[in-house]
Amino acid sequence: MLAAGCGVSGPSHAASDDPTVATSGPITLATGPDLTGYVHPLVDKWNAAHPSEKVTLLELPAAADDQHAQMVTNLQAKSDRYDVLNMDIVSTAEFADAGWIIPLDRRQFPLDQFLKPVVDTAMFGGKLYGVPYTSNAGLLYYRKDILDKAGKKPPKTWAELRQLAKTVAPKYGLEGYAGQFLPYEGLTVNFAEAVQSAGGAILTDDGTKVAVNTPQARQGLDFLVRGFREGWIPKRSLTFKEEESREEFQSGRLLFLRNWPYVYGLVSRPDSKVRKKFGVTVLPGQSGPGSSSLGGANLAVSAYSRHQKTAIAFIKYLTSLESERDGLTQGSFPPVWARLYDDPALIKRFPYLPVLKKSILSAKPRPVSPNYNQVSLAISNAVSGALSFRQTPDAAISQMAGDLGSVITNR
Repeated sequence: MLAAGCGVSGPSHAASDDPTVATSGPITLATGPDLTGYVHPLVDKWNAAHPSEKVTLLELPAAADDQHAQMVTNLQAKSDRYDVLNMDIVSTAEFADAGWIIPLDRRQFPLDQFLKPVVDTAMFGGKLYGVPYTSNAGLLYYRKDILDKAGKKPPKTWAELRQLAKTVAPKYGLEGYAGQFLPYEGLTVNFAEAVQSAGGAILTDDGTKVAVNTPQARQGLDFLVRGFREGWIPKRSLTFKEEESREEFQSGRLLFLRNWPYVYGLVSRPDSKVRKKFGVTVLPGQSGPGSSSLGGANLAVSAYSRHQKTAIAFIKYLTSLESERDGLTQGSFPPVWARLYDDPALIKRFPYLPVLKKSILSAKPRPVSPNYNQVSLAISNAVSGALSFRQTPDAAISQMAGDLGSVITNR
């Protein structure tokens, strides 16, 4: 449960003395770019049925950091420009703690039909502050054709991954393994996955204490550092974000890749060099299947919206079973409804769904904190130092623990 037990410093309900908050009327959805084009038709369908409650789609910059910055600027100004916020799940605690989004009546939403881990990301202080909209979890992409030729199975442990990356990959002219190792949010994700796949944690579940100064966290970092030192993780991947690493795999230069589900459709295109040559499985861990960082987005209502009744109704519409199915089939977004992962017709079209469901159910949220951006920066800075050999893993963990302690103390 996100930040369970933490107090909420903002109002328990937005501007309760404002008579307009319970009214209906036009609203604006603030979201990232509709790159797949599936959101516009959904909005058009809503607008046709609700002429007095039309929705304006306001597309924010593509970069997640820029989206967050624009939302924060709007909310700090107490502007009523945004009504519904399509926010990264890590923003739930921050926005709720600041009083920028309102608590919602969980009885209004079919939360029992959603995957439980995604529901937990929408909670703060025991209250629902968002409605799960999309989910996400990391997957291990692998060259099935190469492993078949070598008579090998996909790795379930770090030891198996290391052995295959060191021996099979060079035999077939490939690099071993890559993830997202540029010092940004992606590096925080990759490190968090390594730590929890070794049985450790970065912060306690409630985000109030540092938990990273442990043997398990060191084992997670050592796994990544060892890959760079031994060469089965290429040094150039220190510059990789999601797209750079995806292009490496799609161009046929990698045996293994850690990335998100969106990659599946792209590497399946006719122009992909690995089309019909790859497979996906859950991330490996220290002694068995690992644990992914949980990704995705929640929809929340701005505390400064003048038409919160319409905002809530629109969120119900966007998170309905029909809309969620459209999100998967038209936009390739992992849904939050559990039953869609078991639909035979969808599995035929998206063969990775059973693996993705397993990954989501075993995934864990990134470190929970109202100051998440500072937390993530402290993590990625320290890990980058270790991966580039500027400091030892022990020194990196010590630095991270100290920096995280300062962030938590200065809340």
